[in-house]
Amino acid sequence: MTTDTPAPARLSTLDSLEAEGIHIIREAVGTARKPVLLFSGGKDSVVVLHLATKAFWPGKVPFELLHVDTGHNFDEVIEFRDRTVEKLGLRLQVAKVQDYIDDGRLRERPDGTRNPLQTVPLLDAITEHKYDVVFGGARRDEEKARAKERVVSLRDEFGAWDPRNQRPELWNLYNPRHLPGQHVRVFPLSNWTELDVWRYIEAEGIELPPLYYAHEREVFQRDGMWLTPHDSVRVRDTDVIEKRTVRYRTVGDASCTGAVESPAVSIQDVIAEVASTRITERGATRADDRMSEAAMEDRKKEGYF
Repeated sequence: MTTDTPAPARLSTLDSLEAEGIHIIREAVGTARKPVLLFSGGKDSVVVLHLATKAFWPGKVPFELLHVDTGHNFDEVIEFRDRTVEKLGLRLQVAKVQDYIDDGRLRERPDGTRNPLQTVPLLDAITEHKYDVVFGGARRDEEKARAKERVVSLRDEFGAWDPRNQRPELWNLYNPRHLPGQHVRVFPLSNWTELDVWRYIEAEGIELPPLYYAHEREVFQRDGMWLTPHDSVRVRDTDVIEKRTVRYRTVGDASCTGAVESPAVSIQDVIAEVASTRITERGATRADDRMSEAAMEDRKKEGYF
């Protein structure tokens, strides 16, 4: 007599990505002396924090959060960041670019954009707090320089990344070892796409800042992007301010982060919209990535996220 052996259950794409992300977080924390998660309140860092919450449930997330604050953030995002940290009972460290400008360690750029100024406060915070594993929400599909980087990325004593000197990552084996003074950046969402992120947010019922959904807002067009009048944005006499229904695909420095015209008021609408687009969110809405063909890679070599 023969008995049929049931076929092993196959995980869905989202379940596989979640399991991989949780595995990466646990592996890195298991070897870390003092890990930290870069948390801005943007969708990718929110998803990484959600994975960390699940990884250590029912315990609390066993590390601090760090935000490098340009001082040009959208108010809605900062409010969401603080509310999330308070709800989870975590500790947030904030490194402020404004402090560096006030004491002369950094100078304002002529274009007013502060995203490139984040590198020094980030590296100083890592050194000051002795973080040795730094989690980030970067994904390979965002930008070509990020596509080059491994899940576990070694940074030298100066926080710099060398794309020619990366460790092999075979199967699901990661090597977070590093010498004193060095640290590693760890990206649990490396293999996710923007669409995966949004589908996961829907499946898990994850809350986000309201800017990610369509709303009426005063905007003006510059360099092919819709910018919002903001304390950090220098509105010119030639800029025509008008009301449009827009949403943000990524949130960051208001001086260089653009909105897109969109009717997507629900998460299902956003998923349908993202599924049909052929331009990454950074390519469509981040002016700082348009400075040169190698803008992101140059900044990463200096220690950027």
